[in-house]
Amino acid sequence: MIEDVLEPDLPIIDPHHHLWDFTPVQSAARESSHPFGAIMKQSPRYLFDELLRDCRHSGHNVIGTVFLQCGAFYRADGPPEMKPVGEVEFVNGVAAQAASGIYGPFHACIGIVGQADLTLGPAVGAVLDAEIAAGNGRFRGIRHIGAHDADSDVLGPLGHAPAALYADATFREGFAELGKRGLTFDAWVLEPQIPEVTALARAFPEQPIVLDHVGTPLGLGIYAGRHDDRFATWKAAIEELSTCPNVTIKLGGLAMPFCKLGELGPETRTTAERLAELFRPYVETSIAAFGARRAMFESNFPVDRWGADYATLWNAFKLIAQGASADEKRDLFAGAAARFYKVEDLLG
Repeated sequence: MIEDVLEPDLPIIDPHHHLWDFTPVQSAARESSHPFGAIMKQSPRYLFDELLRDCRHSGHNVIGTVFLQCGAFYRADGPPEMKPVGEVEFVNGVAAQAASGIYGPFHACIGIVGQADLTLGPAVGAVLDAEIAAGNGRFRGIRHIGAHDADSDVLGPLGHAPAALYADATFREGFAELGKRGLTFDAWVLEPQIPEVTALARAFPEQPIVLDHVGTPLGLGIYAGRHDDRFATWKAAIEELSTCPNVTIKLGGLAMPFCKLGELGPETRTTAERLAELFRPYVETSIAAFGARRAMFESNFPVDRWGADYATLWNAFKLIAQGASADEKRDLFAGAAARFYKVEDLLG
């Protein structure tokens, strides 16, 4: 059943989506029995046409988006550390396609978040400079994934970051290069690792950091069926992180398989009301801790297609936010993202 779109005129900046094409690539991850393998089978191709369909044909007023690194379209040749520049080059082309105006008032990839290996230490500066040039004014920062868990069933075929990556001295030397260039940092870690982001934020109090996916509550492997038991620990970590004024939080990612909330999965299409019920404890806790000015709803598409379609997902967010003031909604759906990624011009 297709639901009516709620508040169809509310401006949205989707601050977290990917672009990729796995169709010509044979991937062990794609064939994995882990739920993330199912995501790759479900959405092997997600490029401008698919993004346009979701953002502009869903009925929601998505006026712009921010692309998040996903390891796609890296350069095939050249120094290994420079290969991620290819992703920025590709996404800048997509942004230029949208900026032509022939697809309507839709600014896809107006902000680009790439990847650079911060464990290069100060030498990563050359990579960042190349990405700034490749982004043609759209490059905003990087995400260096820190997600790690001792239980291999949690992340499955995804590459695991080393334990305690964000505390590594050489990583932090590379991290310092972001601030020299006015760049942002997206942190993706898992629920037990949230304190690692807090420590990083306190060590670099001037560096803008955003925590992806409300810290990724877990429901796979040793965490299966333990959401209620672990909620208080997650909540305490989120509240402690919120005391760092340089940190913002993304409200989404909860339809991913890692979270395994409720009955969500590719074979189940549920209602916005049900999604809101599942997401509300995490989203409302995060907003209460950070405030609307430091919290932004995100689609995390196509990864979150695992548990929801695009239109229903944003309806669920709107149901959760229905008690917010007009100013708070403006922040949650567009303003916080516009400020963090410096795309305020989208809001006039």
